[in-house]
Amino acid sequence: MSIFEAAPVSNGALWTGRALSAVIVLFMTFDGAIKLPPLDIVTQTMSELGWPAEPNVARLIGVVGLISTALYAIPRTSVLGAILLTAYMGGAISTHVRIGNPLFSHTLFGVYLGIILWGGLYLRDPRIRALIPFRR
Repeated sequence: MSIFEAAPVSNGALWTGRALSAVIVLFMTFDGAIKLPPLDIVTQTMSELGWPAEPNVARLIGVVGLISTALYAIPRTSVLGAILLTAYMGGAISTHVRIGNPLFSHTLFGVYLGIILWGGLYLRDPRIRALIPFRR
């Protein structure tokens, strides 16, 4: 086995990875979709977070999230999507840090999503397992 070959994963681990990834895809699809109209609650929340309460800003953020999520959901582009979603989560984390929101419930929420995102990808994609080999 070369350095870039991953050991096979069990069916249970594969389906766990798919389930974790599905949670991210569903959450991020909802997150992006509510920013498109955008709803009043979205613009109000954006204002509270220090973002302009303009519909076009919300739409842009929603479109970026939806495109990144679509790339994550497609196996051939899942690594690129994971990188883009990680950047998206980083922006959310920095927003919460800047305004001083609670650490564990608000600020680290993007970290929790990132762990689920990369964990799901690790379990379902042999390229990631080969790149980051956890040894027993």
